[in-house]
Amino acid sequence: MLFKFKSQATSDLIMLEADARRLLKIILGDDPVKGIVPFHALPQAIAALELAVAQDESDRKQRAQKTQPLVSGEDEDPVPLNSVSLSQRAAPMLKLLKRCLTEESDVVWGV
Repeated sequence: MLFKFKSQATSDLIMLEADARRLLKIILGDDPVKGIVPFHALPQAIAALELAVAQDESDRKQRAQKTQPLVSGEDEDPVPLNSVSLSQRAAPMLKLLKRCLTEESDVVWGV
């Protein structure tokens, strides 16, 4: 299933269900299939998402420091190449939320 986030300030943002639910859980505390983030709640949503991204980056750095490369001389990036960070997943949503805040527009999905 896909989630489509809409606002009058931006074009639609389409995400896979798992990614959208993860971000909605961070922003709202749950992951409703339909919903709205009103303009007045956008600063809290942005702050919650930015805090979660910062925590994820910190956690990833700690895991990377604990993990040693298997072969000497390898790059010091032990995180799997196919691992996508929360900051990468959240970047389009943060951009949408910040634009909606600037334009004083609500964000809706599933409607």
